[in-house]
Amino acid sequence: MTLLFIFDMDDVLYDYDWRVRMAGMTELTGLSLEDLRRRWWHDEGEWKAEAGGYETPEAYLSAFEKAMGMPVDEDDWVRIRGAAMTAWPESLAAVRRASELGQVTLLTNNGALAHKHLATLAPELVELFGDHLFTSSHYGARKPNPVVFERVLEAYGVPASDAFFADDMRVNVEGAESVGITAYRFGSPEGLLAAIEAFAAARA
Repeated sequence: MTLLFIFDMDDVLYDYDWRVRMAGMTELTGLSLEDLRRRWWHDEGEWKAEAGGYETPEAYLSAFEKAMGMPVDEDDWVRIRGAAMTAWPESLAAVRRASELGQVTLLTNNGALAHKHLATLAPELVELFGDHLFTSSHYGARKPNPVVFERVLEAYGVPASDAFFADDMRVNVEGAESVGITAYRFGSPEGLLAAIEAFAAARA
């Protein structure tokens, strides 16, 4: 029996300050927060990208540039995204413990461009996750859609009863639970570690 531990990234393993990111985008593009929301952060923009609607990094960047109405340098996009992220060492320690108990994998709602640059955006995760750093776009569906969880289980060949998922959003936790995955809504690194230990102990 192999246990599978699935982790969200933002606000679970990293502090993610969306307003810092938007401030960076405003500085880069000259567009206000309201304009950025209207142009990209909605169902036909970023949420579509997170569900795999723009299948390649190039397709994502092209759609993003069209929405912004100007060229956007890929390195600037990555720099601004990464500047909004600060690793939480205690959460990373919990992931390390999970890696001793089973297979760990990342599932973050992000598009193909973020997927390409995950090792740059989240360098602390490379040692812990290895090649198992994935965005929702990789699976062609975004949380909380149960389909994305089903596809993760299929990819790893693990039944839902042997899978654990951690996320900070209740709706995503409920999405995982709807397919039978044991899910923990992130509250603290200590709570995350305790939930990991309890899940593994129950299946020992």
